[in-house]
Amino acid sequence: MTQLIVTLDSAGITDVSGFEAAGVACDIREKNDLKRLDLALLFSLRPCTAAGTFTKNAVKAAPVILCQKHLADGGSFHGIIANSGNANACTGPEGLRDAQATAQRAAASLNLKASSFFVCSTGRIGQPMPMERLLKGLERAVTEKGRTPAHGKKAADAILTSDTKPKTVTVSFTYDGKKHVVAGIAKGAGMIQPNMATMLAFLATDFSVPRSFLQKTLSEAVTGTFNCITVDGDMSTNDTVLMLANGHSGVSVGDKSPRELRVLFAEAVWKACEALADKIVSDGEKITKVVEVKVTGAASGEDAEKVARAIGNSLLVKSSWYGEDPNWGRLADAAGYAGAKLIESKLDILYNDTPAMTAGKPHAELKPKWKEIVKARRFTITLNLHLGKATFRLLATDLTDGYVNYNKSE
Repeated sequence: MTQLIVTLDSAGITDVSGFEAAGVACDIREKNDLKRLDLALLFSLRPCTAAGTFTKNAVKAAPVILCQKHLADGGSFHGIIANSGNANACTGPEGLRDAQATAQRAAASLNLKASSFFVCSTGRIGQPMPMERLLKGLERAVTEKGRTPAHGKKAADAILTSDTKPKTVTVSFTYDGKKHVVAGIAKGAGMIQPNMATMLAFLATDFSVPRSFLQKTLSEAVTGTFNCITVDGDMSTNDTVLMLANGHSGVSVGDKSPRELRVLFAEAVWKACEALADKIVSDGEKITKVVEVKVTGAASGEDAEKVARAIGNSLLVKSSWYGEDPNWGRLADAAGYAGAKLIESKLDILYNDTPAMTAGKPHAELKPKWKEIVKARRFTITLNLHLGKATFRLLATDLTDGYVNYNKSE
């Protein structure tokens, strides 16, 4: 049976044949810092099909609007330009013109159409983009781009904001004697809440993939990964996941492909998104805990998700995680106000495999075990509602005084 090989902390996009990358410093933050990389270019020599998912926030950054337009217009794509340090959000018509000018400059430098480039931004909201700095940096990125692991890692570094580390992954497998790759990079640490999370994620593959099949595959993966994490309950203006398929391998995957190939490809995309989502939540701003919240036995998928999100976003619950206090009463309370069907006398709550409540009755004698479990950096909380078969899994974090201090001012 074919196995997927997941490589964390890889070179990212340049692991995919035919893709080049660059990361340069433009001082977009305007802090006289010419060492911090803040502009990334991902480029395919071959034309690509593309797929994307975007924030559902009614306030959308200019680059999101431009990406959605380019994707809707169809055609072929060659790359992504992404900057950190400035979100280009709430910047009005000028912001959209700046995003368009970025795509146009890249296209002119590479003798391509502006519509073949996506533009993404992340950083402070409401600030005009320092276009002179950005465009000069973009010219350097076009010149310096390359295929080495170092180029890929620089691109991954350039999109970071409050992240403490770059986020990369490469998933590979062999099919019919040929190795195939799905690789990606991401950023995100704060303002994390679907859909999706203050995050950018870019994936690439060497398969040739029809647009509709690529979109379906990516959307399903995003739903079960990036849309299942939360740090602080805030949804960003800039959330974007993009995937490019350049066909460099000469192998196509689509609706009419053998089932084994379709499954392998979908699993590879899922694994890549899953790894990047985990890296994002694990690098949440000033967190000390990552908590897996599993809801089982719900009457519907919607109910399962409501309960998980109520718990994962409760300030009282998150504060108790930081304090290493197994205050399961707060879990029950959040589950109760989630707006889902719930019967207290049927509710089970567990810390890892240790019960805190069974059929609505507490296990006070097990408190020492709960206290030991919540001291760990990662642990699992399971709520079984015993009302159906629906489930939902959410990765959440604690709320620390460090988070408050970090975000109380700019």
